Amino acid sequence: MQRVVIAGGIGAGKSSVLSHLASRGFATIDADDIAREVVAPGTSGLAAIVDAFGPGVLSGETLDRAFLARVVFANPANLARLNRITHPRIGAEIRRRMDSLTSPAVFVAIPLFRPAHRTELALTEVWAVLSTPETALQRLVSGRGFTPDEARARLDAQETNEQRLAIVDVALWNEGTEAALHETVDRLLEERGL
Repeated sequence: MQRVVIAGGIGAGKSSVLSHLASRGFATIDADDIAREVVAPGTSGLAAIVDAFGPGVLSGETLDRAFLARVVFANPANLARLNRITHPRIGAEIRRRMDSLTSPAVFVAIPLFRPAHRTELALTEVWAVLSTPETALQRLVSGRGFTPDEARARLDAQETNEQRLAIVDVALWNEGTEAALHETVDRLLEERGL
């Protein structure tokens, strides 16, 4: 089974690529979905976040994601603390799901790809969906309802395109239409016999 990560920052177009791959019948996993699951009420992930940041991160029994985002994206040390709690849990669940599949290929969207993921997830290849910071900012503000300051804080907390390019195998620039991005993906699939 080919195991391909779709990496890229917020607003780059990972979700569009993953959705297109799913529509083509491929097995897909979204790390963002798993990130929500590992901090659901009653999980050890949520308990660890409350221990690290205090009960103010809760809204009832649920993680107040907007509050936590303000806390972590304003302070790199807080973001690193959150990542130490969530990343191992997310990685373990991704690997468990990948190992349970028998399809010819699985595609996994991971916003914060690290070189260690290659071994941890037994990856075949890593693709990065890239866009300029200006394009990503515009998408976050117009498409997702972020304020410009919120969008900049998220973008500033992530790797640069240059850093991503240094650790991936394939770059998919997403500065045009969604249809153009999907055509590029289809070409990559054909080149790989998928």
